[in-house]
Amino acid sequence: MSLPRFAIVGHPNKGKSSIAATFAEDDAVAISPEPGTTERATAYPMQLDGETLYELIDTPGFQRAREALDWLDRHERGAGARADVVRDFVQAHRDDSHFRDECELLQPILDGAGILYVVDGSRPYGRQYEAEMEILRRTGQPRMALINMIGTGDHTEEWHAALSQYFSIVRIFDAVRADFSKRIELLRAFGAIEERWAARLNEAAEALIAERARRRQRAAEAIADLMVHVLTVSENVRLPNLATQRRAEQQARERLRDTIRRRERDTRHAVQEIYRHAGTETQITEDALLAEDVFSERSFRVFGLSTVQLAMAGAASGAAAGGLVDAAVGGTSLLLGAGIGAALGAAGILAGAKRLAKVAVLGQPLGGYELRVGPITDPNLPWVVLTRALLHTRLICERNHARRESLIVAAEDGEHPLEAADRRTLNALFRRIRGERGDDAALRRDLVAAIAALIETP
Repeated sequence: MSLPRFAIVGHPNKGKSSIAATFAEDDAVAISPEPGTTERATAYPMQLDGETLYELIDTPGFQRAREALDWLDRHERGAGARADVVRDFVQAHRDDSHFRDECELLQPILDGAGILYVVDGSRPYGRQYEAEMEILRRTGQPRMALINMIGTGDHTEEWHAALSQYFSIVRIFDAVRADFSKRIELLRAFGAIEERWAARLNEAAEALIAERARRRQRAAEAIADLMVHVLTVSENVRLPNLATQRRAEQQARERLRDTIRRRERDTRHAVQEIYRHAGTETQITEDALLAEDVFSERSFRVFGLSTVQLAMAGAASGAAAGGLVDAAVGGTSLLLGAGIGAALGAAGILAGAKRLAKVAVLGQPLGGYELRVGPITDPNLPWVVLTRALLHTRLICERNHARRESLIVAAEDGEHPLEAADRRTLNALFRRIRGERGDDAALRRDLVAAIAALIETP
């Protein structure tokens, strides 16, 4: 089967480059509101594991479609020769700067690429576009029209009526905001353009869906490793004498914070690379929630659990305390004991929120002391880190490659996405990791599975 290739054509500034970037998953595609950004036809392959699934060809916009169509009309030789006449036009004007853009966009079509004709559905339809559509029709190549929604207007109905006269398939597609499912849906529709590409494009869609699941798993593994680090990391500092303990403790606490900050930053980079958005973090603005320091009061307020949620997450551990209360009162009220147990569990968790980390002074075999700060005991920090990581990953995995604006996170985006059952499951895993109870590999597998279920559906 031949490689599916699509030339993305249309008027300037209608979103052609955005479509190329989205379907090739390529941040290198130049996108600008200024007309004329694309000067040459440029191929962008969609590659997976070294194999090219399909190829998008970004092209300049039509500039003199009416004049080009006049030339074709003057050299008309009948319906059977119309593609040859288009070829003659390109050959005759290849070195003519007047028709440079027309020749540049038509050449890949004449070389066998299918046509994706892009219009802006937020702007009114005009008859000036008919010359472009007629030229494309005369190439004889399979073609689809995409109604891209750039602005806030909606003229899709009139566009659809006009495009249907020239294209057998017309789809509405927002190149900048389309999520993964929309991209897969349109990719499968591409197969209807050319029958010989249908099987290969369906295989490409299935390969991308499988890759999506692999990316989710890899992202979950990166976040799980971050959580293990947050729950277990400590800093050791040599103490010349005990009189220096307070100062050394302050320094170690800050080093511990910096260690977690760096690990969170590294995890974000890893997730962005997994989803082919390696440069996105530099676009996170300073006023965005994800740019907030992980230890700030605002981060704890927005991303952490409420006192009630902390209490519910800790209720399972409090159940053991409830059993002790029952024993102390002679087991007269199992219900009362369970309730008190949950309250004691919550109280223990909330009391721990005032402590940043465990501190211990260790004697050395050769004399002197060592100060150990950590692991972190604040019960809300792992929830803050996890929620930030889940939000960041969700934004990255649904962000297509046509989006070039800053990654801004609104306050409502920080709302905690976890159900009560998820919180209880994760809290139990957090306790086991903190206490190093059970097999490390098994704990990590359980944590990865719990996080993967929270990221997104493939």
